[in-house]
Amino acid sequence: MKVDLTDKIALVTGAAVGIGRATAKALAENGARVVVADINESAARETAGQLSNATAMRMDVSDYREVEAGIRFIEAEFGRLDILINNAGINTLGHRVTIDKFPIEEWDRIMEVDLRGLFLVSRAVSEVMRRQRAGRIVNISSVLGQVPARFQCAFTAAKAGVINLTRAMAIELAPENIAVNCVAPGSTLTEMTEKLFYSDNATMQQQAKQMIAHIPMGRVGKVDEIASAILFFAAPECSYVTGQTLCVDGGWSAGGFLRDF
Repeated sequence: MKVDLTDKIALVTGAAVGIGRATAKALAENGARVVVADINESAARETAGQLSNATAMRMDVSDYREVEAGIRFIEAEFGRLDILINNAGINTLGHRVTIDKFPIEEWDRIMEVDLRGLFLVSRAVSEVMRRQRAGRIVNISSVLGQVPARFQCAFTAAKAGVINLTRAMAIELAPENIAVNCVAPGSTLTEMTEKLFYSDNATMQQQAKQMIAHIPMGRVGKVDEIASAILFFAAPECSYVTGQTLCVDGGWSAGGFLRDF
């Protein structure tokens, strides 16, 4: 997929690895100057170093002081900010339990990053974009924000919040020519999920097999496939689309395939 993002300034949060890294690469390959932001600064620098036109930045999206300082730096350094990809997010692997057993601390940890963090970055960036009277914001939710799953109450709630926050932002910012859309990935092969899909543990292997069996296409997604959907929303050609959520999930959400989860 090729689009013209020449001279556009793009910020990708959680960009050191996985979907964020693939997205930063796609934006850079299409002409954008990319700010690779991540809480892991050394990993962000490594990713930025692999791109033709990128700058690394440490950013903890749950810390509003760090977020606002980072956005001020970007505006001072580049004079504008055209594209925001709200990708930073976390989930839990150690607490797959029913809500009555779900730790309050784990709920707070996930909400701080997945929902509050997205709000904080969007809040700071939208101020810049409103002054410009132009911008694109792409929020990364999850198929679980559309179709809930058991044993992931915090992640499911946060990602559902991202979808409705996307709609709210879209109708607020549309008069300033700022489009806000959302991509909801299904199961995607990243550094983290590789441990599930290719584990030596028999229990995890069985769980992975069951999960894949519920995807109509019969496989997990690739990070580049998610990045292409994100690139679509950032493209100049996508000028009359806002407030939308695109599931990139191999058909997972199309027919209630989460019934066993």
